[in-house]
Amino acid sequence: MPKIDVLNLNAEKVGELELSDVAFASEVNEALLYDVVKAQLSSRRQGTASAKNRSAVRGSSKKVYKQKGTGGARHGTIRAPSYVGGGRAHPPRPRDWTIRPPRKVRLGALRSALSMLFRDKNVIVVDAFVLSEAKTKKTLSIVEALCNGVGGVSGKKGLVVDVSTNANLVRSIRNSETHNFLPPEGVNVYDLLRHDKLIVTTEAVKALEGRCAE
Repeated sequence: MPKIDVLNLNAEKVGELELSDVAFASEVNEALLYDVVKAQLSSRRQGTASAKNRSAVRGSSKKVYKQKGTGGARHGTIRAPSYVGGGRAHPPRPRDWTIRPPRKVRLGALRSALSMLFRDKNVIVVDAFVLSEAKTKKTLSIVEALCNGVGGVSGKKGLVVDVSTNANLVRSIRNSETHNFLPPEGVNVYDLLRHDKLIVTTEAVKALEGRCAE
């Protein structure tokens, strides 16, 4: 089983934690990552695009002019797509873009994303994320120090994972443009891949391992 250092909020080592092979040492399957991210982004589409065809456009259906003898094209109605203000030939219609991959595919992609982050040393485990009060500036300074490390490159984005009952953490980080918070049950492949670092508490690690072991 892989091991990882456990840090406190001052980025000091306070212990070690054994991680589950299933959650953090699985084979990275990039095809599963692609399929699940594509499904997530597709499911976010509103699907409300709509336009009128020739039967829905307001206007006369009378033949514009006689069939022969004008020297021009023959038209049957001013509502045809060839006229300005006419209906569209193949207009978009409201539709549901939701894609739901099979459960095994979703689980495999989650394991792959967590394992890839651990493989690249982008997983940071803290013993607890206890804040005495909800202060955004102080919390973001802690997150940035954990993400960047000593002498690291600044500007990295962190995904903080802890139990949803940690109200001070939720309130402190929700207005950040670069860092985000998710409870263990809300962790998904897209958010894992769009952040540079995963900062997770020991309690949340157990919850993620439980999800991956289902």
